[in-house]
Amino acid sequence: MDSESARMSSAAEAKFRIDAPNSQPRAVKVIALDAPSERIVKELAAASWQRATFLTASAFSGAPNEDERFSMGGWLNDLAGRTKDLVDEVESADLVVMVASAGENAAAAAIIGEACHLKHVMTTALILGGAATSDETLSKMLAQLRPHAMMLVISSADEYIKDMLTALRA
Repeated sequence: MDSESARMSSAAEAKFRIDAPNSQPRAVKVIALDAPSERIVKELAAASWQRATFLTASAFSGAPNEDERFSMGGWLNDLAGRTKDLVDEVESADLVVMVASAGENAAAAAIIGEACHLKHVMTTALILGGAATSDETLSKMLAQLRPHAMMLVISSADEYIKDMLTALRA
């Protein structure tokens, strides 16, 4: 009696195989939430990626006052400095990766996370924090990002971010 593996390798079973890759590259939006992470995101953008778009939200200064008009497109930029509309970027994404530096302000994560939630787009947050980063500082950053990201990763080295994006099929 042939094993199941041998049976599945037979010519009779070959006609049921799909001769195509089992997954497509994801449309990934990588967004730097602060100035230190913007430097890392710009370095990452120089590498070869399949369908990744790199953006910055470091110009976001927090929630607007009640009497201020707020624009979803006024604070998100591509790396060339062109203004981008958050909703348009999220609608064209399979995954949004937010990159933040421990100890910085990640207020933009709330708006990005809300847009992703409304459009049913997965979110990941990567936190840059070296060995010198205190547990208290990391804890504060986790508290800012946890409500807005489905997956949180603390990276002790900048190279880990590149590895993570590769694993996520960016």
